[in-house]
Amino acid sequence: MSQIQEFSNKDPNIIVGISDGDDAGVYKINDELSLVMSVDFFPPIVDDPFIFGEISACNAVSDIYAMGGIPIIGVNIVNYPKDVDKKFLVEIIKGATSKANESGFSIIGGHTIVDQEPKFGMAITGLVKTGEEITISNANPGDHLILTKPIGSGIITTASKGKNFSESVLSNAINHMTQLNHQASHIMTSLKANACVDISGYGLIGHTIEILNASNLSGIIHSSEIPIMQGVFDLAKKDMIPNGTKENFKYSEQHTKWDKNIQKYEKLVYCDAQTSGGLLISINKEKSNLLLNQLHLAGIKDSAIIGEVTENQNTKLIIK
Repeated sequence: MSQIQEFSNKDPNIIVGISDGDDAGVYKINDELSLVMSVDFFPPIVDDPFIFGEISACNAVSDIYAMGGIPIIGVNIVNYPKDVDKKFLVEIIKGATSKANESGFSIIGGHTIVDQEPKFGMAITGLVKTGEEITISNANPGDHLILTKPIGSGIITTASKGKNFSESVLSNAINHMTQLNHQASHIMTSLKANACVDISGYGLIGHTIEILNASNLSGIIHSSEIPIMQGVFDLAKKDMIPNGTKENFKYSEQHTKWDKNIQKYEKLVYCDAQTSGGLLISINKEKSNLLLNQLHLAGIKDSAIIGEVTENQNTKLIIK
């Protein structure tokens, strides 16, 4: 990896590259315009192929939104078994196209290979004004941390594969996963947020630590303020926990100090690996209530101020 980083960072037009560990890469075209690029794909997490396509597109384009970019084009990435009816693939692509249309970018191609396990995703290119990209490394002490979607999708989609599962719980999670982050991104860029990351595989705690490490700061999260998807705590109590979430929790132990009253199942929820999660935004505290009000007015009603950024301490993150 170090050789790849050394090679990739030789180009002076790379503003954000491999070594930066951000949501997307940023490449300078000129002093006015830069490209934002990212890619993501994964196996189905829901049974309905159309919905899986919707979630995949929302998830892939979220990286562009987290950087403050505007997506313009995408290409599909498909792994598909040769012995499975292609009608399901057609539905997946229809679902992805519906979200691309809603987001305002065009799908201009793609590539398919034969694989025993179906997988779908997209590589997406966007635009951002040079110098106005929002990275993970620019948080400031005193910033408030705002989360725009509730967490728990990893636990819910894992549990949904079992018996006697509540369809309303899954339906609620799907509603969140198929919600684009475009309005949240537009609002945070208009208010000049300092840093942002989209909540995905590393979970809320892991991605918070990402911002704090990259900014060389520490932080506090107030667990009572974290928005949680319907039914998640009950599922966590029953140990319906995906392996990725358990790995996230193990990682978090090295960097966090948990309040003694927070139960193990609650910690796992806060570390839950997300698909198509919300944005975690670090913004000057004088602007945080304005940002929150605008998010709520835009219909992003689960948004909440969940913590703050502090000067660098011995403990990277305190969860109260």
